[in-house]
Amino acid sequence: MKAIIFDMDGVLIDSEPLWKIAEIEGFAKVGINLTKIDCEETVGLRIDHVVELWQKKVGWTNKTNNEVSSDIVDILIREIGLQGKSLEGVYESLELIKSAGYKIGLATSSDQRIIHAVFEKLKITNYFDELHSAEFEKYGKPHPAVFLTAAEKLGVHPTDCLVIEDSFNGVLAAKSARMKVIAIPEKSHQHDSRLVIADKILESLLHFNLKDAHSLW
Repeated sequence: MKAIIFDMDGVLIDSEPLWKIAEIEGFAKVGINLTKIDCEETVGLRIDHVVELWQKKVGWTNKTNNEVSSDIVDILIREIGLQGKSLEGVYESLELIKSAGYKIGLATSSDQRIIHAVFEKLKITNYFDELHSAEFEKYGKPHPAVFLTAAEKLGVHPTDCLVIEDSFNGVLAAKSARMKVIAIPEKSHQHDSRLVIADKILESLLHFNLKDAHSLW
């Protein structure tokens, strides 16, 4: 293990409830009334893929897909500023990993401007060596591209990386990149049996330790 790559939403920041607010409010502008359960189906996907999915399922004509995506991101950033908070164990685990000398990266489906909003809110930029968004990849999660690029930017081989994820789509992407994965399921996904593909499942980052992480190899 030479580097640890974090997902952002649902791992560093308790943003899944905020994403639900943003998607419900954003899609309402084009006449689609989503439920929280509807939103849970697309956790871990890039927002343009979420919008494309609902456009194909339901459809609308008063806004472009890009406009809907932009609306949702604007609402999310508003909510991050108003009520964004770190998940338990974030600062403790980052401090542990940094002090032990491992490289730390971010690989997220969220846009670059969401990364900026989150890192400004949580004040965690100094812990990370590289930040990478699937916004700059042809394909988002569950495609492994965002993790492979993050590893390349860190200068580490994918098989020497440990990923910390919360969603099935993210875990699948990391496993496809041949990385070890610890899943810390977001509350609404704690009983997702598909997460069994992760190398280890933890309740929160408070339970993370380097000895157990190394044992995965």
